[in-house]
Amino acid sequence: MSFLRIEHLCKTYGKGENEVKALDDVSFTVPKGQMTAVIGASGSGKSTMLHILGGVDRPTSGKVFLDDQDVFAQDNKNLAIFRRRQVGLIYQFYNLIPVLDAEENITLPYVMDGRKPDPAKVEEMLGLLDLTARRHHLPSQLSGGQQQRVSIGRALFTSPGVILADEPTGNLDSRNSAEIIQLLRKSNRELAQTMIIITHDENIALQCDRILTLSDGRIIGDELTGHGGEANV
Repeated sequence: MSFLRIEHLCKTYGKGENEVKALDDVSFTVPKGQMTAVIGASGSGKSTMLHILGGVDRPTSGKVFLDDQDVFAQDNKNLAIFRRRQVGLIYQFYNLIPVLDAEENITLPYVMDGRKPDPAKVEEMLGLLDLTARRHHLPSQLSGGQQQRVSIGRALFTSPGVILADEPTGNLDSRNSAEIIQLLRKSNRELAQTMIIITHDENIALQCDRILTLSDGRIIGDELTGHGGEANV
């Protein structure tokens, strides 16, 4: 059963001679708990698609459903609430708040939603991320790998419907990259977390359940890796 459903998604920039189709009639579904990699050359539409799936940008046409909720049928206020509660975003360059420590960065989306973090959940998340001893360190006092683990914790803490990661290892060395993908895989398996990961790294893509290939705004490939899941284009 599909948990994330994308129907005839199109995104166009510019008009007339300057018109560019970043996404051109993209349709696919993702079952709950599947870890999907999205690959393709620069300019293929990967980041555009990710931003639309996360409600950060609106499509020119087409629809996105998460758990049968029509994402873009909401007004801007409710769309912001949807992003805060249902989408966990992980970026290449971490996007941490420099004046907040690791624990504060992880719990920030929860606090911004007017909720008080459960201390037991905070401890569990810090343990999962291997950051218990670094909980009060500022981003500037953490390594790149540790900062990305904080970013992952921030994305996971609200128990969102879907995790969207844009080149999560693109700014890390091979050792830290391996640790981050292992952490994402562990979160996917233990928390049944649905994930879509944009990556240029074939090794990372092959560790996901499924690989979607984009070219010129269209899906040109959809294959299972043998780790689990099902293809639903």
